[in-house]
Amino acid sequence: MKGFDPISYKKDDGLTLPDIGLWGIKKYKLFGSYCDIFTSGMKYKWDERVFIDLFSGAGYAKLRNDGKILMTSSLIAASVPSKFTKYIACDANEDNINSLKQRVEREFTTLDFNYFHGDANKIVDKIIDAIPKGSKTLNFCFVDPFSLDIEFETIKKIASMRRVDFLILLALQMDANRNFVYYINEQSTKIDKFIGNTNWREPFKEGRIHQKDFIKYLADSYDSNMKSIGYRVDPDLKFKIENTSNAPLYYLAYYSKSDVGNDFYKKVEKNQNAQMKMF
Repeated sequence: MKGFDPISYKKDDGLTLPDIGLWGIKKYKLFGSYCDIFTSGMKYKWDERVFIDLFSGAGYAKLRNDGKILMTSSLIAASVPSKFTKYIACDANEDNINSLKQRVEREFTTLDFNYFHGDANKIVDKIIDAIPKGSKTLNFCFVDPFSLDIEFETIKKIASMRRVDFLILLALQMDANRNFVYYINEQSTKIDKFIGNTNWREPFKEGRIHQKDFIKYLADSYDSNMKSIGYRVDPDLKFKIENTSNAPLYYLAYYSKSDVGNDFYKKVEKNQNAQMKMF
């Protein structure tokens, strides 16, 4: 029997269509395959299986290279054969969240969806309030910002729900590496919030760490942060996504407190020949 294919092409329905690069296909294949193994493997073990999408987009997106339209994260998660019992979608763009809602109501009428319009960092408490609090609840949180727009304090708050696995896009090449000169300026607080550390500039200004090591520094800092709140850090669970010129764009980092979650993700990675290990 044919397995679940996360990549589903659609016709233009007249609603909002953000554009994405061709490399988005690799990301959504990995993401969707994990959703599939997560829900199918956990459906008889947890009463509530909750999907949380902090940067949901509009549900559809258009590929820049050829104009094809494909489903994105929230609708991919809604499409898996074994469904999540609850879906929580958030996006700062009102057109995106409204279009996502219309698409869900048209294509997935029976699913339990909550929608939030706003910056996930600012409304995280409302998002947490929507998560079922029962002892048999397991959560999967997908964090897919266009840049380093996720604050670690936000991740920490969601992680306080205890049973949460994360797949986080770390825009270390797309954003951090390209904007180092800007971020080293004291007036910028993006990196401070991203890694939860206002003193990160000191080793760079003192020459103890060089600019060329900025990406590794941020990745290591993020791992340390996740480890400090109880997550198991595995270097084999960070994967590099490249553009069509083989230049690195970003990394997908998976974090779980469970060996089962890590094993699931490794199985998915094994079947994704396009994925490359970080470092």
